[in-house]
Amino acid sequence: MRIKSAKFIVSNQNVKDCPKSKLPEYAFIGRSNVGKSSLINMLANNKKLAKTSSKPGKTRLINHFIIDSTWHLVDLPGYGYAKASKTEKKEFQKLITEYFKERNQLVSAFILIDVRHEAQKIDIEFMRWLTTNNIAFSIVFTKIDKLKQDGNPNEGVEFKIKEYKKVILDNWEFLPEIFLTSSTKHIGKENIISYINNLNKSISSK
Repeated sequence: MRIKSAKFIVSNQNVKDCPKSKLPEYAFIGRSNVGKSSLINMLANNKKLAKTSSKPGKTRLINHFIIDSTWHLVDLPGYGYAKASKTEKKEFQKLITEYFKERNQLVSAFILIDVRHEAQKIDIEFMRWLTTNNIAFSIVFTKIDKLKQDGNPNEGVEFKIKEYKKVILDNWEFLPEIFLTSSTKHIGKENIISYINNLNKSISSK
């Protein structure tokens, strides 16, 4: 399963300026430097769709893309960018909060997590906020190719995922959908697209 067409629609700093279309939306968000743009480009089979940069915090706006003329992929600003000023952080937080609270078209959020790191407080708090506001989310672990598959068992992908799941289950009664991805190795693309397509089918059948 693959995306046949992906087109940029609009970037903006105000939720009111987002597309008026009622097409279902799926928002991708995570801490800065988590590999969000690379993941989006992998999903869309287009290396130039979302702008990538060696400098974290590149995404500063709400970016809408239309996928296969049937749904919107939304690229949201990253959170937790250490070098951003307090004013910028407040602006990002306000923009993100307004988006999630006001976009009724949103079906689910995809929270990107760098698999190499332990569970971070800022990610868990954000997931709690989504839960409190009745916003569905999945977890996308990125950069699984960066971990060695052999050697120290405490450094492998399986161990990292297992430990993260423990943290999730300490805070929730059940696990959300979890995806393992690598943008460089094109791992996890079909699973995410299939998941979104199935959600779209369930929506259209209602």
